Amino acid sequence: MNTPHDITPLAAGIAGVSPELLAQSKLMKVLVVDDSRTLRKLLIRELNGMGITHISEAGDGNEALVRLREDPPDLMLLDMEMPELDGLGVLKAVKSSPDLSYLPVIMVSSAELFEKTVECIQIGADDYLPKPFNPVLLRARVFSSLEKKRLRDADRENIAQLQHEKEMLSLEQMKTEKLMLNILPQPIAQRLKKGEKNIAGSYSEVTVLFSDLVGFTKMAAHKSAPELVKLLNDLFTRFDIRAQDLGLEKIKTIGDAYMAVGGLPIPRTDHAEIVADMAIGMFQDLSAFNTDNKMELEMRIGMHSGPVVAGVIGFTKFSYDLWGNTVNTASRMESTSQTGRIQATSITNALLGDHFDTEEREVIECKGLGPILTFFINDRKIAASQ
Repeated sequence: MNTPHDITPLAAGIAGVSPELLAQSKLMKVLVVDDSRTLRKLLIRELNGMGITHISEAGDGNEALVRLREDPPDLMLLDMEMPELDGLGVLKAVKSSPDLSYLPVIMVSSAELFEKTVECIQIGADDYLPKPFNPVLLRARVFSSLEKKRLRDADRENIAQLQHEKEMLSLEQMKTEKLMLNILPQPIAQRLKKGEKNIAGSYSEVTVLFSDLVGFTKMAAHKSAPELVKLLNDLFTRFDIRAQDLGLEKIKTIGDAYMAVGGLPIPRTDHAEIVADMAIGMFQDLSAFNTDNKMELEMRIGMHSGPVVAGVIGFTKFSYDLWGNTVNTASRMESTSQTGRIQATSITNALLGDHFDTEEREVIECKGLGPILTFFINDRKIAASQ
């Protein structure tokens, strides 16, 4: 039995229990495990005196494990000496369980089991209570363990919240990266992520494509804004998929116009061929679009090859764009093309070689550029069988 000198500081500590903890203790659940029914009732009575009313009991270690799994408590008072499965065995089972390892445990033991008590503390018991127990010491141990439980629960909630915030931040970063990749070529997006400014480059050999829908303005007059956006999204999505499959970079859309380029930001020697394949495929996409939507839209396309300057412009709504005479010429090829045709300059035609069926048109006058010899691209030639 403790002397008054021993318990006075503990009693003073109990007096300092916060009102919040006292209020929470009324809601907390305690499991009392002891093979002595008399001791269990004595402990339960003392716990009731602390305002703890949610109390369950077990008469041996095996019953305790069943109770723990059925309704995990906030604290367990665990007797060391019990038949079959003693307190040490129960504690090992608790601390090895991912679902129960957080549970505070106060070992109740006699003085002669000191070594086992030390082992229990090493395994993970929060505290111990010597037999015969002192009520003041019991109250101090219980409130101390419940306070530790409260703090651990708060830490777990904070960690869970931080983990949730981290996952949400990661998700937002993924969305941002996906959005950047929808706007910019991947190498350019990576450079922006690293904090580079004024991203620009010169490319000596690329092929630029412009397309424009014929009859779109007339059709738009009879469509609501949502219908119009839906139709354009349908058609341009088909173009986007084709460009991605061919390895082109979509630059932008302006109204019903579509602009793409082959040969940047990663240079490739077949830039004219893949852009010609894109142009031919776009007419196939338009035909399927018209069939699906019962429409009769038409299109014209222009192409030109040469050097360009490409870079990122803007700050809040940046975009990847092209500049140079090659861009202007490709635009003129589109505007002077015929409906349903792909018009290219002699430079692009020469790059296509014998891989495509082309026909010489005539010299046409292009605003700001003067007379230019142009060609119509009909289709890719089928390679002769070996």
